[in-house]
Amino acid sequence: MDEGSEKNPELSNINALGTQNIPTVDQKIHTLTIIGHIEGHTVAPPQNKATKYEHIIPQLIAVEENPNVEGLLVILNTVGGDVEAGLAISELIHSLSKPKVTLVLGGSHSIGVPLATSGDYSFIAPTATMTIHPIRMTGLVIGVPQTFKYFAKMQDRITDFIIRTSGINKETLMDLISATDELANDVGSILIGEEAVKYKLIDEVGGLDKAVKKLQELIQQGKES
Repeated sequence: MDEGSEKNPELSNINALGTQNIPTVDQKIHTLTIIGHIEGHTVAPPQNKATKYEHIIPQLIAVEENPNVEGLLVILNTVGGDVEAGLAISELIHSLSKPKVTLVLGGSHSIGVPLATSGDYSFIAPTATMTIHPIRMTGLVIGVPQTFKYFAKMQDRITDFIIRTSGINKETLMDLISATDELANDVGSILIGEEAVKYKLIDEVGGLDKAVKKLQELIQQGKES
């Protein structure tokens, strides 16, 4: 760390976490950004924009433990990435006791889909997209029946989470996953804005204003209950 970072805590946070915005004692709403590639146990190439799950998890724990933080706003623009890391972050967001709202800007593809459904309420920008496809893996694959079973179980983990945290039913989700007429070089579907809402994957089309307003409503409802 350079001398400037040591003198400036905000610059230090940017160097370490990619954001100066970490929970503080006077902050009622914490904003969490998940962008680029979801990096898991394997480090992403240096030219990739990446969100590291070891940076996200401590922030979520801080949100849960800090009594002054009343709600969480998650802003997503991700191409997907590591399945285990994405599911870990999704489960952690979903298990927060405080109100949480997700907002998809640009896109929330692949493992970004469960991240987008992990909140209490979800929004998607009119031009934002979500790509839903079967689980896939690059690199060495051992061609034995156990490998197929492993892939099937991993797919079940993802689909079960999406069904549990959104309004879409399993039959519709599986139809979207297995569609062959949407992607030129792959199997799956691309949903744009209103389409994601039509399939009940996302609750509402909207931007930052609606997301913040909804989160404030959820916070107020929690205080009144």
